[in-house]
Amino acid sequence: MNSNKRVAFYTLGCKVNQYESESIKNQLLQKGYEEVEFETTADVYIVNSCTVTSIADRKTRNILRRAKKQNPLGKVIVTGCYAETNRKDLLEMEEIDFVIGNKDKNAVANFVQEIHNQEREEPEESIFQEKEYQEYEFATFREMTRAYVKIQDGCNEFCSYCKIPFARGRSRSRRPEKVLEEIDKLLLEGFREIILIGINLGDYGKDLKEEINFEDLVRKILKKNLLQRVRIGSVYPDRITESFMTLFDHPKMMPHLHISLQSCDDTVLRNMRRNYGKDVILKALFSLRKKVPMMEYTADVIVGFPGETEEMFQNTYDSLEKIGFSHLHIFPYSDREGTSASRMDHKIESGVKRERVGILENLQKKIEEDRRKYYLGKRLEVLIEEEKDGYWWGYSPNYLRVKIKGKNLSINSMVQVKIEQMEKGVLVAYEYAKSL
Repeated sequence: MNSNKRVAFYTLGCKVNQYESESIKNQLLQKGYEEVEFETTADVYIVNSCTVTSIADRKTRNILRRAKKQNPLGKVIVTGCYAETNRKDLLEMEEIDFVIGNKDKNAVANFVQEIHNQEREEPEESIFQEKEYQEYEFATFREMTRAYVKIQDGCNEFCSYCKIPFARGRSRSRRPEKVLEEIDKLLLEGFREIILIGINLGDYGKDLKEEINFEDLVRKILKKNLLQRVRIGSVYPDRITESFMTLFDHPKMMPHLHISLQSCDDTVLRNMRRNYGKDVILKALFSLRKKVPMMEYTADVIVGFPGETEEMFQNTYDSLEKIGFSHLHIFPYSDREGTSASRMDHKIESGVKRERVGILENLQKKIEEDRRKYYLGKRLEVLIEEEKDGYWWGYSPNYLRVKIKGKNLSINSMVQVKIEQMEKGVLVAYEYAKSL
C-alpha cells in the first residue's frame, strides 16, 4: 500500500481527457494513494495536457512549472495530447520528470507505482500504431448527476488546422458490449443521465468487424430501463442524416447537440478540409429543429483562418444569426505546428482576429438571450444537480441552466417547472410537480 503517497491532478481540455484522468485517479486511489489539491505538496503531480490551441500548450507548460515549485522533490508526469505531439519539447523542461503520450496513458497508474525506481525512460511508440480502442478501467467521470461514457477515440479527418489526429491517432471504436457494460454499472450507481463522448463520434463502428454504427449503438443504449436521459457529446453537421434524426423520436434522447462547426463559409470550410459547406449546415440544423422544435444547438467556431476575408467572415456571421445557438465557443485561429494550415499564406493579423471574436461574442450574447426568452412561461422537466444559495439548480432537456425556487426537492430527482424569468442567462423557474 502507498497510503503515505499523495497524488495531485490537473486536467486540461476536453471531456475525453477528463474521463481518462478520472480513470487514472480511481486506479491510484484503489492502490492506496491519497488525492490532494494541485496547489499543495504532493509526491506525484499528473498533468493531463491539451494541444488544441497554442494557448492550451502555453497553459500546460505553466501548470508543469507550478507543480515543480509546489514540491521540488515531487515527481511531475505529463500525459495527454501535448505529451503525444511535443514529447521532445517537454523533455527539455527541467521541471518534468516523465512524459507519457496518449498511447500509454491507460498505464499511467501502474507507472506511478514504479516511478521511484526509474529515471526519465518512458515509452515513446507512435499513437498511429494503435489499431484498436484501449479500455480504461471504469472511470465514472461525473458532473453532479450526469455521467460521461467514452465510446470512441482518434480521428481520420486530418482537418488542415488540427493537431488532434497526431495526438490521438486514427479513429478507434469501443466494443458495444463494453459500452453497455459501463452504462449498466453507472445506472446501478444511480445515474439518470448518460453523455456519450469521443473525439469523432460520427465515425463510431467503422473500424469494428461487426456491422454497427453510431445510431445502432445509441438505440441499444436507449433500451436500458433505468436510463432517463441520453446526450450526444459532439457531432459534425454532415453527420446529421435522416437516420441520425430518427434517434430524437425517442423520449430519452435530449434535444441538444454540440456542433463541431468551425465556419459557415464555403471557401473557409474547403480550406479547412471540412467535408461540408454552408448549405449542408443550414439544411441539417433547420431540418432537425423542424422535427424537434425545442432542439438547442451549441457550437465551436474558429475566426481568422488564413485567407478569411471580411465577406467570408460575414457569411459565417449571417449563418450563425439565422440558426440561433444557445451558446458558442469562439476561438481565434492559431497555427499548430505540423498542420497544413500553418504553412498557408494570407495569415490574418491578430488585431483583426480579436475584432472578429468580439463581433461574434456580441452576436452570441444577443442570440443567447433571444433563445432563452422563448422559454418564458413554458414548462420544462429539470434534473436537479445541486442546491446552492437557497435554490435548486439543474439543466433542462435542451441543456439550458435552470435555477428553481422550490421546497423539499432532492438532488438527482426530476421536477416539472414553469419558467418565470431570466437572470444573467439563467432561466428562473418555480416547481409545480415532481416527476417519477
